Amino acid sequence: MASVTTIKNIGPAFEQSLTRAGITSAEQLRELGADAAYGKLLETGSKPHFIGYYVLVMALQGRPWNDCKGQEKKDLRKRFDAIKSQSYDTDRSEFESILNQIGVVPVENVK
Repeated sequence: MASVTTIKNIGPAFEQSLTRAGITSAEQLRELGADAAYGKLLETGSKPHFIGYYVLVMALQGRPWNDCKGQEKKDLRKRFDAIKSQSYDTDRSEFESILNQIGVVPVENVK
């Protein structure tokens, strides 16, 4: 099995996040696809970041990360928002999620 870093645009830091999410090979990542893989990243503690999401999408398509533009980027933003709403902060109230996202207080202190 090939390392995820054999996929263009995926480096060691992203590899560590994928490993924490249980994604340990390029084949496994390709089989999951960008949306499912990104959902796993969020479920295992990665902070949502739109650029990271579309870099992953571009990587799995074999395209340069900065190739994402125009309507395609807008469409990917909608997909990203949907994944984020299903996989991130699902156990927190909307208020707690907003506080956490803007970094006002650690969520541990809100409860």
